[in-house]
Amino acid sequence: MPSRRERANAIRALSMDAVQKANSGHPGAPMGMADIAEVLWRDYLKHNPGNPQWADRDRFVLSNGHGSMLIYSLLHLTGYDLGIEDLKNFRQLNSRTPGHPEYGYTAGVETTTGPLGQGIANAVGMALAEKVLAAQFNREGHGIVDHYTYAFLGDGCMMEGISHEVASLAGTLRLNKLVAFYDDNGISIDGEVHGWFTDDTPKRFEAYGWQVIRNVDGHDADEIRTAIETARKSDAPTLICCKTVIGFGSPNKQGKEECHGAPLGNDEIAATRAALGWNHGPFEIPAEIYAEWNAKEAGAAREAEWNQRFAAYQAAHPELAAEFQRRIKGELPADFAEQAAAYVAEVAAKGETIASRKASQNALNAFGPLLPELLGGSADLAGSNLTLWKGCKGVTPADASGNYVFYGVREFGMSAIMNGVALHGGFIPYGATFLIFMEYARNAVRMSALMKQRVLYVFTHDSIGLGEDGPTHQPIEQLASLRLTPNLDTWRPADAVESAVAWKYAIERNDGPSALVFSRQNLPHQARDAEQLANVARGGYVLKDCAGEPELILIATGSEVGLAVQAYDKLSAEGRKVRVVSMPSTSVFEQQDAGYKQAVLPVQVGARIAIEAAHADYWYKYVGLEGRVIGMTTFGESAPAPALFEHFGFTVENVLEVAAELLDA
Repeated sequence: MPSRRERANAIRALSMDAVQKANSGHPGAPMGMADIAEVLWRDYLKHNPGNPQWADRDRFVLSNGHGSMLIYSLLHLTGYDLGIEDLKNFRQLNSRTPGHPEYGYTAGVETTTGPLGQGIANAVGMALAEKVLAAQFNREGHGIVDHYTYAFLGDGCMMEGISHEVASLAGTLRLNKLVAFYDDNGISIDGEVHGWFTDDTPKRFEAYGWQVIRNVDGHDADEIRTAIETARKSDAPTLICCKTVIGFGSPNKQGKEECHGAPLGNDEIAATRAALGWNHGPFEIPAEIYAEWNAKEAGAAREAEWNQRFAAYQAAHPELAAEFQRRIKGELPADFAEQAAAYVAEVAAKGETIASRKASQNALNAFGPLLPELLGGSADLAGSNLTLWKGCKGVTPADASGNYVFYGVREFGMSAIMNGVALHGGFIPYGATFLIFMEYARNAVRMSALMKQRVLYVFTHDSIGLGEDGPTHQPIEQLASLRLTPNLDTWRPADAVESAVAWKYAIERNDGPSALVFSRQNLPHQARDAEQLANVARGGYVLKDCAGEPELILIATGSEVGLAVQAYDKLSAEGRKVRVVSMPSTSVFEQQDAGYKQAVLPVQVGARIAIEAAHADYWYKYVGLEGRVIGMTTFGESAPAPALFEHFGFTVENVLEVAAELLDA
């Protein structure tokens, strides 16, 4: 029977061979962490290669995603749908083994990792989801939600600030089924980290409320087993600090930065094979080692046992079981679309003039009772973002059955945690901050879009209209940044009706995230007929029109739609033929067919003005070089909102002046 070291050496061999064949990659981390992975995956990890989406599987996150050949080797060896040819195709176009693990490319990869620190943040989200889901569904004698989240991370993850944010919250919430393995090898790309990373990491995590297991020999299976056993008995998250040698087995490069991010080279690989006693060719794994690694039979048995337990749960609690299955599948309640449409119609009939952030809260009060899967939160701004609704209950260490997380001032951490919650399944997460602080969360927002996760970002205080807080808090370029992000739908509603539609659309969308951008100040209600109301969900539509073809089109979003309507009234009174297009979501509008877009923005009408209190440049794609944009090209100022709008030209008088220039040209 192959020894533990021989089984771990299979990971080392596959990793160095794949990196060498690709002439690109990171062999050091997989070779250094192979012994830890062997113990965890063979002795503890609850998973089924035959069904990678089994609901009660343990989650494994490789936060130091540059070491991707570690997880690819593990998936291949344990029996997932990842063949040896896939490993040979490492880092090549259209392969299932991209340079960093990518969610959706490879069965068994739970999340996309690579941007350091976000993997452990996703793991915190997964552990949070497990704890909340268990509290909501488990009943006495029926523990259908009972799994661990394991994460590997390195010095780079520890240095990234996001690790501080999420580890702090994980400790506070006592996420005891989160076990993180710190690959303490002392090496990063620039060399030995003691020159720039001297934190007492164990003390830091102890201060967060974690259980910390220090000085584990990451190449000693018995020490690793003992540490895992201790972690699984804890009432707090656990950090296992493993001392490892990067590139373990490489006679001339182990322990050095040379093996971190570059192939070992053919000569060094030959020397490593000899040093490890690995007498097999490239990509060659003996049958007896495959047999020892194969987890298909054990995984199927574990899932079958869970299925029996779930059947008993189903018999005892049929309604809860059906609800659990619905939520795990990511399906909305059967009557949601109908009830949500009725609410939109109710808002339209009511015709309130309110801030769109308040309209957002009203939508939550309407939709929240319909959606027990909503898991909300705010980065310490609930009273300003208005994300608390009447049915909110906070998640606490003592009672995790709630539906609202107080994230504290952790915008980046909140956003990356929400990605983990969404990936885990069973929830639709939403979280909020001011639009300007999207910048702190930016890369996690991008990861939501990259992974096509239904994560809802609520961004309030959307323009210079927030007023006296000044340019540090007034967003200018953020809307353009969001709109330029592939697969992210950004909504900036003009009133309560568009706000309700934006929430409905974002909830119903199941193939990507949405950014819902709301105002601090009150926005006037805009009257719509039935067709216009239906067309809000198309991202852009004709709100005000003239008889026949217009000679001028005004395009606006958010608070500036009201301004465009005022200008329309003035111009129409002067006999001008004007159209107002409200465009709450440019990305959704772009998805419409050519005929609809032509009907809204006819190409033959070149006189166009876009009006938005955000960066002007984005709008030239809609007005053309001959059109005009009334927007921002500088940062804002500190003053009351009305004074700022006047100062920066967001007035009826200025719109009329610009219109006259275009029409009289």
